[in-house]
Amino acid sequence: MGSSPSREFNKPPEGSLIKLFDPWKSPLCTCPLKYSLNPYTGCAHRCLYCYITSYIPDAFRARPKARLLSRVERDLRKIDLRLPIAISNSTDPYQPLERVREDTRSVLRAIGSAGGKAIITTKSDLVLRDLDLISAMKAAVMITITGLSAELSRKMEPGAPLPERRLNALRELRRAEVPVGVRLDPLIHGVNTERESLLRLLDRLAECSLHVTASTYKPRADNWKRMKAAFGDKLRDQDYAERVGRTRYLRREIREELLGWLKEEVEKRGMTYATCREGLPELQSAGSCDGTHLIPLDKD
Repeated sequence: MGSSPSREFNKPPEGSLIKLFDPWKSPLCTCPLKYSLNPYTGCAHRCLYCYITSYIPDAFRARPKARLLSRVERDLRKIDLRLPIAISNSTDPYQPLERVREDTRSVLRAIGSAGGKAIITTKSDLVLRDLDLISAMKAAVMITITGLSAELSRKMEPGAPLPERRLNALRELRRAEVPVGVRLDPLIHGVNTERESLLRLLDRLAECSLHVTASTYKPRADNWKRMKAAFGDKLRDQDYAERVGRTRYLRREIREELLGWLKEEVEKRGMTYATCREGLPELQSAGSCDGTHLIPLDKD
């Protein structure tokens, strides 16, 4: 019998591009043990709520990484390939620069050739370009959607594809038998949490998604300023009175009510459900919170 993966045994060497996930070591993180790989530095989607501006300089300017492919191939020889690789947590792997450079495509080809597993998270329908690779490897895709409103998406996520394009990507991925899920992330109290709008979105998701992960907005100082400038009184300081480190949290009773209601509605529509860093593990009905349970294990 083989040994189970362990955090210390599988920690990549210093300087690796493929790193163990959870840089903040959050006590609320329920993700299974996995790696993380960001093919780019920065993200041109420029989402107002994005947290990477708190730790990446010039975060909304996307740029490539030097010797990306050779470094990833080196890392793949050293890591435990039983663990999935999350692509990505601090940049969208299918932002506009990828259309030109194809660095994410190169990385996926390398992971597939090595027999590795990948959980891909994106807001972009450019992921469909790589269906040939994704459908042939041990991979699942999570599409992030914050609602059906194109107007709201343009305001909050000015560089990202609009919701209908993301929904189309979900349909096409599902049609190609790629396991897919959705991240409702972030759910911003007073901005995109109106119940009727969420029900319409869930009805659309039920046509093409297997799983939903929900996550409420968790402000840091810099993105809070951007969001307040955009939405004003819709965001109230008193609603975000809880803190975990440098991150503010929506009051627990509001989170419990919203996320508990979502669980019922998601499962009523035949999808599994989980939350992300909410401290509410009792709401999870899936094999993982991040969609890694969707990854097929029967592909060579």
